[in-house]
Amino acid sequence: MNRLLILFFVSAVDVLGFGIMIPLIPYMGDRFGASPAEITWTLAAYSVCQFVAAPIWGRISDRFGRRPVLIIGLIGACIGYVILAYATSLTGLFVSRIIGGLMAGNISAAFAYASDVSKPEDRAKSLGMIGAAIGIGFMLGPAIGGALAGSDPATANFVRPAVVSCALALLAILLVVFVLPESRTVAQRVAGETTGESRSPFALLKRLPRLRAIIVAATLVVSAQAILESISALWAFKRFGFGPRDAGLLLLSLALVAVIMQGGLVRVLVPRYGEQRVATFGAIAYVVGLLIVAFAPVFWIAVVGLLACGAGVGAYQPAASSLASRQSDESNRGAVMGTFQASGSLARIIGPAISGPVFGLWGASAPFLVAIAFVVPAVFILLNLPAARETNGDES
Repeated sequence: MNRLLILFFVSAVDVLGFGIMIPLIPYMGDRFGASPAEITWTLAAYSVCQFVAAPIWGRISDRFGRRPVLIIGLIGACIGYVILAYATSLTGLFVSRIIGGLMAGNISAAFAYASDVSKPEDRAKSLGMIGAAIGIGFMLGPAIGGALAGSDPATANFVRPAVVSCALALLAILLVVFVLPESRTVAQRVAGETTGESRSPFALLKRLPRLRAIIVAATLVVSAQAILESISALWAFKRFGFGPRDAGLLLLSLALVAVIMQGGLVRVLVPRYGEQRVATFGAIAYVVGLLIVAFAPVFWIAVVGLLACGAGVGAYQPAASSLASRQSDESNRGAVMGTFQASGSLARIIGPAISGPVFGLWGASAPFLVAIAFVVPAVFILLNLPAARETNGDES
């Protein structure tokens, strides 16, 4: 069986379990008497811990292989889900999120694995495939979680979705252990230890100016994406009177377009135009979509804007991931991809922290305009990337 196809299933199953629990945590916090701010901090705890841990897990995967890190990350997810299932206080929620974030090396390991087994010219296509798997998990997970928990917050069953998430993580572990071969040979792992180069995030960013620019751009774009995702339900309610179900359907349409772009159209666009142009196009499309959403006078025009945002993100993410991967070699690919993933975790802390206060101060359209202010500098960075480094012929 094709290794990328196996990795696709592993990533989809893993993120599906994660997505099942995400929309339920605020309801759990409310049941435990948490304030809105405490609920927000609980959600942010995962991203904060992942931001710290992802580069470390990336370096570990360079030394010991991708499979061990995938397995450890999935075991950490299982532990977090069990704690979540039996949590009786806000402290339990915090502990589960902290453990999940600190153990979350699986996504960066999955991207590094896909890079390992792909030719340079196919890398964006492979990373887009893994991105599509992640998108499918996030797209289906919340709906499944809501169905498992029930519609009434007062009587919702949070144990059932947590157990299902744990079972999905166990399934992913079994796939990695018994079906997925290691992507790095012993010689490659030993070579990574003898290069003499530091692979800490700061050392990588100092040594690789092109990677530094790519990561700055990624932080800006993903921050804008997090602003949209975190405020869309409030925006839909304020502008059009939508309830949770309708707002969820809006996000579903955005995610569906992104998944189609990542899993399909990127395969055509990148070979023809290159990663840098496709990433830039994606960022520009996102700006256009945000402008339409911000000033849409009627609902159907807002939908057009959201679809443009979905297409922009779907084009940008795999192209930017491939650009980042091209700055690595066999000895430091995990470290590079871990650092790149950490930038996304940082962005998912920044975006929600900004969107709520901006919405409260300046109204429903203001967060989208702030998001545009994030993406526009990213477009200029992408248009003016520093000269490419040579990485064993990986850079075109």
